[in-house]
Amino acid sequence: MFPWGGAAMVLWLLVVASPAQAQDLTGRVVSVHDGDTVNVLDAGKVQHKIRLAGIDAPELHQAFGRVSQRHLSEAIQGKTVVVHWTKHDKYGRIVGTILLDGHDVNLDQMRAGLAWHYKRYEREQPPAERVTYANAETEAHAAHLGLWQDANPVPPWDYRKTMKADSTVPKTIN
Repeated sequence: MFPWGGAAMVLWLLVVASPAQAQDLTGRVVSVHDGDTVNVLDAGKVQHKIRLAGIDAPELHQAFGRVSQRHLSEAIQGKTVVVHWTKHDKYGRIVGTILLDGHDVNLDQMRAGLAWHYKRYEREQPPAERVTYANAETEAHAAHLGLWQDANPVPPWDYRKTMKADSTVPKTIN
């Protein structure tokens, strides 16, 4: 049935089915691209692009995009942080939670009303963190903080989809 025998199959299943091991990266934040992406320089002078896990901030050209970027930059630019992570995304970025003195910076973006809880990937979060992030979004929305001041805020995933669709429409030159 299984060419390697039962013991090998069990070992193989443990390796394949095991969740990714969390890792920590310590470094200095050298740039803040937007409200959910930064660059961190480690002790070996290697730069890592980090995508903040569990959140999705407005794109820079969206309402509150620059505000979100500025808020994140004021919080961590030039500071030493720990990035707790388990994976790379399809663009090669490390996806992780940024901790400044043990404090969850990703969550701060949500509490300020400057990011959505990225529910598409919420199953990758520990259950308690998932609840905390969802509650932070609900509370920021109820308090009309940040992007929730907008009468109809557009989630960045919808904005990106619209921009992608618009870029495929042939442009006419008059």
